Amino acid sequence: MASFSESGLVKKLDELNNSQQSIQTLSLWLIHHRKHSKSVVDIWVKELKKAKGSKKLTLIYLANDVIQNSKRKGPEYIRDFKVVLPDSCKEAVKSLDDKSKSSLERVLNIWMERNIYEKDFVDHIKKYMHGSKDEIKTVDKKPKATEQNSAKNVEPTAKQLNKSSSDPALEMQDGPKEPPTSDELIKALSSLENCASNDAAVRERIAAFPPEVSDANLLEKLSDTSEADALMKTVDEACAILTEYNSRLADEMSERKRIAKMLHNFIIYQKEALNDSEAKLTEYKRRLEKVDTMHKELKSHVQSLPDLTLLPKITGGLAPLPSAGDLFSSDK
Repeated sequence: MASFSESGLVKKLDELNNSQQSIQTLSLWLIHHRKHSKSVVDIWVKELKKAKGSKKLTLIYLANDVIQNSKRKGPEYIRDFKVVLPDSCKEAVKSLDDKSKSSLERVLNIWMERNIYEKDFVDHIKKYMHGSKDEIKTVDKKPKATEQNSAKNVEPTAKQLNKSSSDPALEMQDGPKEPPTSDELIKALSSLENCASNDAAVRERIAAFPPEVSDANLLEKLSDTSEADALMKTVDEACAILTEYNSRLADEMSERKRIAKMLHNFIIYQKEALNDSEAKLTEYKRRLEKVDTMHKELKSHVQSLPDLTLLPKITGGLAPLPSAGDLFSSDK
């Protein structure tokens, strides 16, 4: 995955659009670089102030996805976004139409219902962004980790589900996680080879039960208690087998959903890696062109130099220089 740089983040935020794919891809990248959360939040605030119209809501959706899906990794984004959210929401709501304002309110409600942020804090954001002069309380309170709250965090409420399914605030409640490795993905896919739906032996046993097991209208054909007892035994056996098989099928469904999410996150990661590789390829092609040009110019320069092998050869060498004694000696 691409290394973090502030200029790179600004570019990615500028290219961000309201599609689920675009928001999830950037969210995954930001979660991967969560150690830079303070810089990320600072740049996000600057870009939010510069953004026009619906782009502000898109940036809120991005923050929502990062906040919700980074909590399993650490508190960095929840903590750092909390400081800027009141002013940012107030800034965003100025440019939004009524429909977009409702979407922003829905994001705030999800944070409250899922205990991402405490109710008092969310209520103060709502009041503040609509013009209340109440002081915003930013005292951190850790959400109560109860089983009831955990269950609430797993599925959206019925009220949320009745909202537009195209709303990224709802679509990305179970957004991108850290992508699996290739080995993890292969292992998970291989585990499906022995899944319940591939168990032909059990399905044959179920198919072999007589029709009386599942058709109450055939009970009239029973003539005595011995036949009824035999059928009861068969029905009990069928119930046990079907109960166990249904349980295995339910487990298989859960496993397939988990693997589908793994594949989805793996594909997002690979697309990001592909974009990275393409950018590097373009850069190194440009460098190759420069080196190739330099090579041609150097070759041309070498060819323009005189060929020393064509100079005349001096045979016999040069006479030795006279010594100091020879210079000052008198002729006899």
